[in-house]
Amino acid sequence: MNSLKLYTEYIELELTKVDFPKEPTNLYDPLRYFLTLGGKRIRPVMTLLGAELFGTPKEVVISQALSIEVFHNFTLIHDDIMDDAPKRRNKQTVHDKWDTSIAILSGDALIIKAYELLSQIDPIKLPLAFALLNKTALEVCEGQTMDTDFETQEDVTIAKYIEMIRLKTSVLLGASLKMGALIAGASEKDQNNLYNFGQNIGIAFQIQDDILDLYADPDKFGKQVGGDVIANKKTLLHLTAIGKATLEHREIMNQLQNEDNLNFKVSRTTQMFDQLKVKEDCQLMMQDYYKRAMKSLDAIEIDSDEKITLIELAEFLIERNV
Repeated sequence: MNSLKLYTEYIELELTKVDFPKEPTNLYDPLRYFLTLGGKRIRPVMTLLGAELFGTPKEVVISQALSIEVFHNFTLIHDDIMDDAPKRRNKQTVHDKWDTSIAILSGDALIIKAYELLSQIDPIKLPLAFALLNKTALEVCEGQTMDTDFETQEDVTIAKYIEMIRLKTSVLLGASLKMGALIAGASEKDQNNLYNFGQNIGIAFQIQDDILDLYADPDKFGKQVGGDVIANKKTLLHLTAIGKATLEHREIMNQLQNEDNLNFKVSRTTQMFDQLKVKEDCQLMMQDYYKRAMKSLDAIEIDSDEKITLIELAEFLIERNV
């Protein structure tokens, strides 16, 4: 974990160098604010690791790593608007601190900055890098749309949910790694294996995120614990519970959908999930995707010692408690 901390610190330092104009302040101040909220910086670190795995130093790919992080923050600002979330990393969200219009425009400005950073690359590799980010950006939009559609759909299955989180979350993790490998000149086969490693780790990561949303320590989590339950989101926990629920459980779940006492809603849902051992089932599924990720990483024909930091990162993502 010490090595990952060094990568994160490097990203944080380089983020402070991302330049925004001073005016208009109500467009650029929210960006400066949001980028200083912290976070794990997983995606840009993955870009650095993807390059270093194939012998290219992190300094060569730092602009593209920052591009990935800036793009990710754009998605978070807009995601917070759609979720009407009051907090992000235990701080006010942009739309809550300013207003929705400013948050939309600031998010738009971030994605433009992301492409500006991406373009600081060997011109020969620019078309492939652009194609990768473009494909990923569209998939993230598709995943976000599916997530929104699920709010009014009654026939959401676990398979559909996994596809949604693959698009909304996991493809960006895969693309982060592949971006580094692409710039480093890795073979297409190795790029794809690294992408699949990131994608499956991303699914495991999101399953863990669903679990933490309900079961995390509220003092460490940085977001409202039980937020998915309060918002009636069809998370993996919810869908697993539906699949195991008795008629009585289903009636309780239906009643809780319209419960105004939010503390009771969260506590009663947690109690029911505990009875159905939903958390344990989701943890098993998370472990399955972790194993798939490791299989893809093993397929890359590079000495295993060179993969240690990536393995540490994967373990951190699924063992974290915040």
